[in-house]
Amino acid sequence: MSASIPGNRDLPVSQYDLSTYWGRVRHAADISDPRTLFVSSAGLEQAKQLISLYKQNKVADMNADLWRAKKVVDSTLHPDTGEAVLLPFRMSCYVLSNLVVTAGMLTPGLGTAGTLLWQIGNQSLNVAINNANANKSTPLSTFEIAKSYLMAVSASCSVALGLNALVPRLKSVSPNTRLILSRLVPFAAVASASALNVFLMRGEEIRRGIDVYSVLSDEERAKREQSGDDAAPLESLGKSKKAATLAVGETAISRVLNATPIMVLPPLILVRLEKTQWLRARPRMVLPLNLGLILGTSLFALPLALAAFPQRQAIHAATLEEEFHGRGGYEGMVEFNRGM
Repeated sequence: MSASIPGNRDLPVSQYDLSTYWGRVRHAADISDPRTLFVSSAGLEQAKQLISLYKQNKVADMNADLWRAKKVVDSTLHPDTGEAVLLPFRMSCYVLSNLVVTAGMLTPGLGTAGTLLWQIGNQSLNVAINNANANKSTPLSTFEIAKSYLMAVSASCSVALGLNALVPRLKSVSPNTRLILSRLVPFAAVASASALNVFLMRGEEIRRGIDVYSVLSDEERAKREQSGDDAAPLESLGKSKKAATLAVGETAISRVLNATPIMVLPPLILVRLEKTQWLRARPRMVLPLNLGLILGTSLFALPLALAAFPQRQAIHAATLEEEFHGRGGYEGMVEFNRGM
């Protein structure tokens, strides 16, 4: 993100009010904008140079070009490492990366083998995305990643296969209700496994804690800019397990919030459309319709889910471990990177 670019002057965090939900939605829409994927490495370097000029006081005020540069940098670089997130696993590629596996999981009439393959594919993608966008102050080892991956795959496959076997046995419900329930099986599997996946992939953060930092007042930020200290990163107050639990829990909730409309609305709409004479006469249109419904829902749902909680979370120091009590910055607050 732009904070990783050196300079003795901070950029505004966003052009939107991040204290409000709709401000965070608009900010999340920028970060997850697929158009930023088309920015070349030269374009990224140009954006970084423009931001550097501002942070070195060579550009007086934020303008349209600077906001575009910040959008490119924030959607490309990891906030902890300052390095580019691998393209398929960026939030700006999330909708496109998930489109194929989501369409596969929501394909009507999947057998056991198809269900297993698509659930494995989905959890493999989730592991990669969660690892690429996690808080990097407490990294996972390769063994821990592999163990978490296997547990997440086992959970999603177990839920999917178990519900697929259970739904046909529900004799007390109508055939139409059984059809709808069968189409919602992937949602139950994905929602439960997505939340579990986040906790497994980021469990080390909860066990060891993540870095927390003092929140600076406007006056303190101005002093850092004037003294040139702003070029150096803030010193961590230490690692907090409570902050990590909050960060991981909120991320898990946001994953479920994102999966809910994507895995529920398209199959329900498709069930209704399959009963129309138009689609019955054109069975080849089922797949493109399914893809279109998933893509449209995904583009709409992702910013709403990402905005549920701030990425840079600020909480009162008194809510953390005793070692942080009385060590908060402005109004006793500390902050940390929640991850995405």
